[in-house]
Amino acid sequence: MSIGEATGVGSHPGSDHLEAIRVVFGEVPGLPYLPELPARGVGADMVGRSAGLLIDLPVEVQPSGWRLTDRPGRDHQRAVDHLRRDLDGLEEVGHEYAGPLKLQVCGPWTLAASIELKHGDKMLSDAGAVRDLIASLAQGVADHCAEVRRRLPGVTEIVLQLDEPGLPGVLAGTVPTASGFGRLPAVEEWRVEESLRHFESPVVHCCAPDVPFALLRRAGVRGVSVDASLLRRRDEDDLGELFEAGLTLFMGVVPGTDTRLPDIGVVAKPALELWRRLGFPADRLAEQVVLTPACGLAGASPAYARQALAACTKAAQVLRDDPAGEGG
Repeated sequence: MSIGEATGVGSHPGSDHLEAIRVVFGEVPGLPYLPELPARGVGADMVGRSAGLLIDLPVEVQPSGWRLTDRPGRDHQRAVDHLRRDLDGLEEVGHEYAGPLKLQVCGPWTLAASIELKHGDKMLSDAGAVRDLIASLAQGVADHCAEVRRRLPGVTEIVLQLDEPGLPGVLAGTVPTASGFGRLPAVEEWRVEESLRHFESPVVHCCAPDVPFALLRRAGVRGVSVDASLLRRRDEDDLGELFEAGLTLFMGVVPGTDTRLPDIGVVAKPALELWRRLGFPADRLAEQVVLTPACGLAGASPAYARQALAACTKAAQVLRDDPAGEGG
């Protein structure tokens, strides 16, 4: 089932959450999302925002980053407050909206590679801590989704995006220890597959090289979100299997930072050419490819963020109206 033809990855510039939400609903009306504004500081960053969802695993900021603590403190409360304000804004702007909505949270493996234990290394170094983190995040995300549904009763489905930029490093054993002098052991693929099944049909976003497409497909995700410029010909067998299994590819086709955007036909070209090389029926293209910026827009100007989303929406119309690429 098609879940929208264009959307954003998640982050936006600035600190005006209401304006960011208005931009999202205006420019990607087929699959709007709750934007994240990391420029607001502690608790608005990707890790802190998602750590605020954790159940019974409070965190605080240390000079080295986020760390587990005994009880919720000021940093944890900031994350909770930012999200509550965002949800109030989402309800204000989207109260009449009907359709699918995307929510983004930091995935369990990037969180485990980022948050430190109370007295020691990163959570990733302790298999028991990682299990606790996965269960806590899964429950917190389920509660978050339920609250959004209560606030926006017109939402027909929630598309959950797990941001996992750290996943390739977790699988390759390249995540540094807290000291920075060593590397944490690689995590077995089956553990990652098992963990993703705790979340209901997520889309996994990974804007890093070496996205583990086959693993994600086996884990039962509904889609994978990638930067199209990082795709290589060697990925195409995996992408073909992904499409064959009915999954959706969220394809990042415009840069996440300010640049002069090319013509819409050029924006759509990576998706058209990939689909043509793989040999799938043209009429399935718009159903299985969603166009996005290459990554988050936090480093962009507000004007460019709006333009980038608009370009994705216009290019998605090309995929729908001219899937064989005959117009260009």
